[in-house]
Amino acid sequence: MGFRISAMAALLMGATALPAMADEIVIGMNAKPGNPRVEAGELFAAKLTEASGGDMTVNVAHSATLGDDRQMLKSVKLGTMQITANSDGPVAEIVPDLNAFGLPYLFSSLPQAWEVLDGPIGDGIATQLDEQGYVVLGWWDNGIRKITHVSKPIATPADINGMKIRTPQSQVTMDAFQALGANPAPLAFSELPAALQSGVFEGQENPLANIYSSKLHELTPFIARSNHKYEMTPVLASKRWWDKLSDDDKAMVQAAMDEATQLNRELNFNADVELEQKLIEEGAKFNDVDTEAFKQATASVYEKWEAELGEIVPNIRAAADAAAQ
Repeated sequence: MGFRISAMAALLMGATALPAMADEIVIGMNAKPGNPRVEAGELFAAKLTEASGGDMTVNVAHSATLGDDRQMLKSVKLGTMQITANSDGPVAEIVPDLNAFGLPYLFSSLPQAWEVLDGPIGDGIATQLDEQGYVVLGWWDNGIRKITHVSKPIATPADINGMKIRTPQSQVTMDAFQALGANPAPLAFSELPAALQSGVFEGQENPLANIYSSKLHELTPFIARSNHKYEMTPVLASKRWWDKLSDDDKAMVQAAMDEATQLNRELNFNADVELEQKLIEEGAKFNDVDTEAFKQATASVYEKWEAELGEIVPNIRAAADAAAQ
C-alpha cells in the first residue's frame, strides 16, 4: 500500500511539474492565403506567440473553414471563437451606423478612410459593438473596390443596366447598384467563384487584393477602375473571452493586433499599384470609368441612408472631407 501511495504521489508531482498547455486563440476569416487578411492574421499569430513565450498560440482559420461571416459573428458572440476578421456588411446588421462607411464615393483614398476610422466616429461604432458583445481590436481594410465583368468593359452607368452582379452581404452596396440599374444579389464570398462559373452572375465587385488572391480575374477579366466604395474589415473579439483575460494578456493581444493592422493596411495600400500590372500580365483588361456619372447616379443612396441613420451620414461626410485636406 505504501508503494502505491508513493507512486501515485510521484505521478501527481510529475503532472504538476509539466508545463501548462498553450491557450489557442482562433481568428476566423473568409479570405484565402495570399490575401492581406490572411497575411495579417499570420503576423498576429507570430507576434502573439512570441510575446507570450508560447503561452498563447493562434489558429488562423482562413477560407471560411469555420463558416461564413454571419456564422463567425455568431461564434464570436457566443465565445466559441475568440476573434473574427469579418466583413463590414454582416457587422452593419448588428450596428447599422457602420453602413455609413460604405456609402458610394465617400472616400477617394485609404489613408482618408483610416483617419475617419481611427477618430471619434470609429470610436463611437466600437462602443456600440462593445454593447453587443464584441470588442474591436482593429479596423483592417477590405480596399477600395472595382467592378468586374465576364465579357465587356464597364465605363458608364448604362453599361451596368440590368447586370446580374454579386455584392457582399451589404444593403448599402446593393442600394448603390440598384441605383445604377443593376440586378444585385448578396452571396458569401466563399461561394462567389462557383456562382460566376455557373453563370448565376455576370460580374462582381471587390478590391484588387481579393480579386487576385481568389483568381476572380480568370472568370471576370474585364476590370473597371470604378473605385465606387470603400470597405473595412472589422476585427472583432468575443467580449466573453476578452473580459476573462488578464490586463497583461489583453495588452499582448492588442500589441500584436496593432502590428497586424499596420501590415494589413500597408498591403492593401500597395495592392492597387502592384497587382494591376500582375493582373494585366495574367490577361485582365482594365478601363477607366465616367466617375461623375457614377456619383450622380448613386446620389439617392445618401438620401435614403440619412433618412434611416440620421446624423452620422452628414457627420461622416464632413469627417471624410476634413481627412481629404
